Amino acid sequence: MKAGWSIVECMIAISLGMLVTLLAAGLLQASSGNYRNHNDQQWVSDGGRAALGLMAQAIRQGAYLNWDSELAPAELDPDTTSSIDGRDAASISQSSDGISKPLSPVAHGSDVLALRFVGADDGATVNCGGFKVASGTRGWSIFYVAADANGEPELRCKYRGAAGWGADALVRGVDSFQVLYGVDTDTPMDGVPNTYLNASAVRALDDPGDPDFNRKTFWKRVRSVKLALLLHGTTNSRADTVDTQFDLFGAAYADAHPEDVGVRVQEGSLPPAERLRARRLFSLTVAVRNRDG
Repeated sequence: MKAGWSIVECMIAISLGMLVTLLAAGLLQASSGNYRNHNDQQWVSDGGRAALGLMAQAIRQGAYLNWDSELAPAELDPDTTSSIDGRDAASISQSSDGISKPLSPVAHGSDVLALRFVGADDGATVNCGGFKVASGTRGWSIFYVAADANGEPELRCKYRGAAGWGADALVRGVDSFQVLYGVDTDTPMDGVPNTYLNASAVRALDDPGDPDFNRKTFWKRVRSVKLALLLHGTTNSRADTVDTQFDLFGAAYADAHPEDVGVRVQEGSLPPAERLRARRLFSLTVAVRNRDG
């Protein structure tokens, strides 16, 4: 007659089985978290590169002169408004005219970047919505951050089409969108930026009551634009608990300009539901290729 398992042997077997099950569940959870984090990192990477690429294209178009037209380019008229403008720590609405009515900022004081450009005879000049800008007219490409229906901050592009103003989302999950302008302060100008300022600082150099404002504005002295975009993923997918500090234009600038809201983002100051999301900082400096002053 064969003896069965004793109670002690049965308890040991059950304990070992539970231990193996717990280890397997832990490995499965870790593997699932790594997959979600990798997926979020890829989504953030693709979205950030695409957004920067579109903004860079719009900046390079900003002071385009149509020399193929039979008429002299309107941009040569010193009374023409600048092709570059912006707002510091602000948002805008889709239906307002240009950036004339700034709203309260979204996502760590994100900025507004506005670009104007003239259309080309061949129809190759398009705004940020992908619509052609007719020759002899000036188009808009405006980049700003607003919240979607679920409250998630997203970078949008605003443009004026045949039926009026419109706006499309470029990428979701914006922690901060910041812009600095490289200004040529030399007299006479040599086309090289001497300092980088945010929109508020550029605006402070101007006298809006000057009847020759459009001739003298420092916005026409902008020779390059620095872009910085901090994006996050959709869920808390990271396994670490590191409290990372993101300096969008470097620590030196953030230390020197504590008033420039959003150029420094500390994960520890974010809501708990957002602290462990995948994050990536994108930055780019784009030269304004054509003279605008």
